[in-house]
Amino acid sequence: MRALVAVVRVTPDTVLSDIDRLVDLGGAAQALTPGCTTILKDNISWHFPFPAANTTPWQLEGTIQALSRRGYADQVCVQNKTVVTNAFKGEDLNHYVPIFRKYGVPVLYNFKDEDMKWVRYQPTTRMRVLDRIYPEGIRIPDFFFGKNIVHLPTTKCHIYTTTTGAMKNAFGGLLNTRRHYTHSWIHETLVDLLAIQKEIHSGLFAIMDGTTAGNGPGPRTMYPVVKNVMLASQDQVAIDAVAAKMMGFDPMSIPYIRLAHEQGLGIGDPRRIEIAGEVDAAHENWRFHVGKNLVRVAGGDLIWFGPLRRFQKLFFRTPLVNGFILASDVYHDFYRWPLVDRRRFERWCETTGWGQLFLRYARLGPQGEPFVARSQAAITVPTSTSVH
Repeated sequence: MRALVAVVRVTPDTVLSDIDRLVDLGGAAQALTPGCTTILKDNISWHFPFPAANTTPWQLEGTIQALSRRGYADQVCVQNKTVVTNAFKGEDLNHYVPIFRKYGVPVLYNFKDEDMKWVRYQPTTRMRVLDRIYPEGIRIPDFFFGKNIVHLPTTKCHIYTTTTGAMKNAFGGLLNTRRHYTHSWIHETLVDLLAIQKEIHSGLFAIMDGTTAGNGPGPRTMYPVVKNVMLASQDQVAIDAVAAKMMGFDPMSIPYIRLAHEQGLGIGDPRRIEIAGEVDAAHENWRFHVGKNLVRVAGGDLIWFGPLRRFQKLFFRTPLVNGFILASDVYHDFYRWPLVDRRRFERWCETTGWGQLFLRYARLGPQGEPFVARSQAAITVPTSTSVH
């Protein structure tokens, strides 16, 4: 058995048509069920608009257009929050709101009772860890049942999973704010979540943005590097494997990819993945490196993976967890963003074609008046530009 992953080179002046081509090459029509509502699951790793951290506005707009053209007009975006990420701030600062208004795409929040309820679900697939992590029962949003879902991750590293993409994108949507319970078993958790998705969704597809990719610890502490590619696939394991290989990692050495491959949830072995589109782009090696962030340096490994693991319930299931949340919030929002990462973001905006395109989205009217089709002759796209 083989899997198919589409990889295309994209430019700011053609990105919407590039995504339209990508959707065809990736097999969206074969993956998604006609007549069903399609959930757009964007990725907001940080509410600030740091390059590569979040779904890009052109990724979102291009996906909405491409799906609508193929008959999937009933679309809804589902947002989640984390203990350190504000969904409302994120969709505003990353310029999603005018796009939603322009195309009439409603937005629901999995943390609002009026939008959806968390119901107990008993998977038919044998769980690796989730049933033990949540002995009181696995709960997922009732809105997800019987619907297509299209994941919109970015190509970036992650401090706990080496890379993060389509499989990790399900994490925020299917698990509530107590998902930090799973960190010690994060790879197994992602495999369990993919198994659940295959049971509850009418179709699965992923469109991954690699226009600017994230090198470094991630998913917020990163070095953005312009790469001018996007990927798509109905196989969530295969698209993550191809992205990981492009970043310079051996996909089968990453536990969540290998475990999902071995369980038959998708194809993680690059030798069994067919590339559609620009094959040469899929064979690039960006030589990314994860490194460590403050959490791991400050002792997070001791609690999640080391000798203090036995005390996890004390640290993370009591009010003591608020200390970790506060530390992360202060580090990222009050140190990293104002003193380090905002400057990187501004340089990206000033010196890259994708940054200039992002600023054009910032000037959208309240109803999302179109501008991407306007002349963009002044935009240049550097190749493999690292923004430090």
